[in-house]
Amino acid sequence: MNISKLPVNTFKLALREGRAQIGLWLGLADPYSAELLATTGFDWLLIDAEHAPNDIRLVLSQLQAVAPYPVHPIVRPVQSDVALVKQYLDVGAQTLLLPMIDTAEQAELMVAATRYPPHGIRGVGSALARASHWNQVENYLLQAEQELCVLVQIETVKAMENLEAIAAVEGVDGVFFGPSDLSASMGYIGNPGAPEVQKALAEGISLVQDAGKAVGILSADLQLAQKYLDLGALFVAVGVDTSLLTRAARELISRFKDDATLPAVPPVKGSVY
Repeated sequence: MNISKLPVNTFKLALREGRAQIGLWLGLADPYSAELLATTGFDWLLIDAEHAPNDIRLVLSQLQAVAPYPVHPIVRPVQSDVALVKQYLDVGAQTLLLPMIDTAEQAELMVAATRYPPHGIRGVGSALARASHWNQVENYLLQAEQELCVLVQIETVKAMENLEAIAAVEGVDGVFFGPSDLSASMGYIGNPGAPEVQKALAEGISLVQDAGKAVGILSADLQLAQKYLDLGALFVAVGVDTSLLTRAARELISRFKDDATLPAVPPVKGSVY
């Protein structure tokens, strides 16, 4: 590794070139399991700090754990917050998935949070930052935004109503649809496979594509995941580490125990997680 050169964001490059990227959600909040999964061939791994018990230091440890492997880490903060964006960028995240974006104004603020002045509001402290290799990356302050990827998450009816304006925001690289929250917002909680929800998602995917932005989504239902890829989604997560582990463990024990008290193997069809 040349520490004087800004690392290339291979995920952002793939999206620009129209190459589909298959990902996996990380919720175990552990560097060891993150490193294990970094060896399995996924294009990207989502380090989730919204619903998993991750903080800045745990996210940093997972970024360090996966760094030697040919997989791109994406970080989802607990909320779309300027201060959190600053911290995650400084510890080395190059791609952020920003949750609960309902308006173009919110999207614009998040883009600004990833840019140094005069183009944005990111705080300047690169001498303390892993992202700049502690000020050893040549011209980091002038180059950083070139390799940053901003993904905004659409999860509500309000966001869908504002989708065209959100997708048009300069600096937004991709739009990610959250089927679980969107289905709840539409009145179909726990049923992201509902025809009305699927229709809204298909229309949303088409609209974002027309705006020239990459589309992303998560689905543990492999048929639905393939459907989204066929519709043109470019970054699709097809599973979650916690679900993979619990499902495999339940299937294994069920081979050796005929016990009605054992929890049933969770269904996958129509499931996001």
